[in-house]
Amino acid sequence: MKPGVLIICTGNSMRSQMAEGLLRADLGDQIEAFSAGIHPSFVHPQVISVLRDVGIDISRQRSKSVEEFVNTPMVLVITVCDHAADRCPEFPLANKVVHCAYPDPTRQRDHKDAYESLAALRDLMRKELRELVIKELDL
Repeated sequence: MKPGVLIICTGNSMRSQMAEGLLRADLGDQIEAFSAGIHPSFVHPQVISVLRDVGIDISRQRSKSVEEFVNTPMVLVITVCDHAADRCPEFPLANKVVHCAYPDPTRQRDHKDAYESLAALRDLMRKELRELVIKELDL
């Protein structure tokens, strides 16, 4: 059984969904990646598109509540926004909880700027989260 890694943000629509897709693509042979939100909503179409640009398909992912995972053993829980970190429930079966704050991509007003911002966030998260998981799990 592969170790579980859970990524949490507020709505489980952008940052955590992106992180789940990236970690599955990059480390899926070594870990089981999941994502959830404090207030789950939907998987944002621009996130699906920006990941498709790098060959990752998350179109079948769904927005999930953190409550679905509270009693699930996880080796690592990562919060990727301050709001989620502040409101994250306890994960009694998690080995470690880590916070990595990433900017809210919805803050961009212009559609093109928002897409470019998401692409930059994708690239940053891909590098940093991969390194974090490898370090924390000693892969």
